Amino acid sequence: MPEPTVDDVLAELAALEDPKARAVNEKHGDDHGVNLTKLRAVAKRLKTRQDLARELWATGDTAAKLLATLVCRPKAFDRDELDAMLRTARTPKVHDWLVNYVVKKSPHAEDLRRTWFADPDPVVASAGWALTTGRVANHPEDLDDLLDVIEKDMKDAPDRLQWAMNHCLAQIGIEHESHRARAIEIGERLQVLKDYPTPPNCTSPFAPVWITEMVRRRG
Repeated sequence: MPEPTVDDVLAELAALEDPKARAVNEKHGDDHGVNLTKLRAVAKRLKTRQDLARELWATGDTAAKLLATLVCRPKAFDRDELDAMLRTARTPKVHDWLVNYVVKKSPHAEDLRRTWFADPDPVVASAGWALTTGRVANHPEDLDDLLDVIEKDMKDAPDRLQWAMNHCLAQIGIEHESHRARAIEIGERLQVLKDYPTPPNCTSPFAPVWITEMVRRRG
């Protein structure tokens, strides 16, 4: 059988559209109605198809972009291509999957991290912070500088950037005992996400609580 074309895949995604899933997703800023478990099943069947991934991304459709991150070959994208993709990844889930499933596996990840970290666009900058959070455990040399920036800028940062900076703050406190007291103190003073609604049995994203709970679990 011939391999599915981009039009075939778009038709399949359209058939998976679920109004209830869309309503839930839209509450989180994601404009698609495809159940993610079903989306992953489509990706598993398609396997790795780099050309199809590029075509899916180019459609601009959110579900298609999510699928593209699952069927692509991350190391096949060049640096400028990933930069352009990130700048068009405006919905939270597409942004998150692109950073975590594609960029992190790319040989250009560190170059892009440094570029995005200081970008004036807060959504782009949040990707730089997400990549920075991923390297906190193994790069203690930057921690004081990171905490200085977080202390100065996190309180008034736009939501997506603030969330990424807060994650970095928590990760520093979790991974590095020598910086834990300062990370907790910054969190307590700034009060960022202190009142964030947290479901039962989930850990609050408020950094002092998050740090304390993860350290406790590690024993």
